[in-house]
Amino acid sequence: MYSDLKGKNILITGSSTGIGLATAILAGKFGAKVGLHGLETEANDAVSQVKAAGAQQVQYYSANLKNSAECKSVVDKFASDFGGIDVVINNAGGLGGRCAMGEMTDEFYEHVTDLNCRSAVFVTNAAIPYLKKSSYGGSVVSTGSNAGRSGGGPGASLYGATKAFVADMQRTWVKELSSSNIRFNIVAPGFINTKFHDDKSDELKAKIASSIPLGRPAEPSEVAPSFLFFASNAASGYLTGALLDVNGGMEFTP
Repeated sequence: MYSDLKGKNILITGSSTGIGLATAILAGKFGAKVGLHGLETEANDAVSQVKAAGAQQVQYYSANLKNSAECKSVVDKFASDFGGIDVVINNAGGLGGRCAMGEMTDEFYEHVTDLNCRSAVFVTNAAIPYLKKSSYGGSVVSTGSNAGRSGGGPGASLYGATKAFVADMQRTWVKELSSSNIRFNIVAPGFINTKFHDDKSDELKAKIASSIPLGRPAEPSEVAPSFLFFASNAASGYLTGALLDVNGGMEFTP
């Protein structure tokens, strides 16, 4: 289904571990050219896994995407190294910590919003000129969250709000840039077995899993195909402005 990804230039932020790395490995299996991004300490392992999967070209970029200039730098370097950009997957981000209302600080607010909003906005902003030139038609896929609709857990109101922000922002990008042959879509994971949930006790994880209709968390490899679905013109060429929930039915929990 995703054979049209062969040879495409795909930049995936936040791809040294978890969902991002699983997506990069799967893209590699289909012969894509993949740009990875994350912590410098995780570079060698991530690159070796994506190369082993079969990627035609792999390059790793380490940058702080809470900074707009570094967002542009990563995008420009990738475009130069790969000869253009066909797909951007905005997966950089995270919980950023927990802070109850009544205790919020400017520093915490800026940390979470920069982590999840600034990174997606300014990576996409820098990529638009390159995506407009893509011979395949550009695709931007961003990571949302079930929390973007239902709200975050205790102390995570900002996290949920930032994911709602990204989803709403992309609806406007659809209006602005569809005429440039660029598609924008969201994958919204639910309870996935990644480092994101390391702050939860085993008891809480079990409780959350038991509340999901499918009865368990997902592995990152089960989420990765959804990102490539939106990256593939063959699979989703007439889809834009969509949000795909990958959550085991969490929205149907009583």
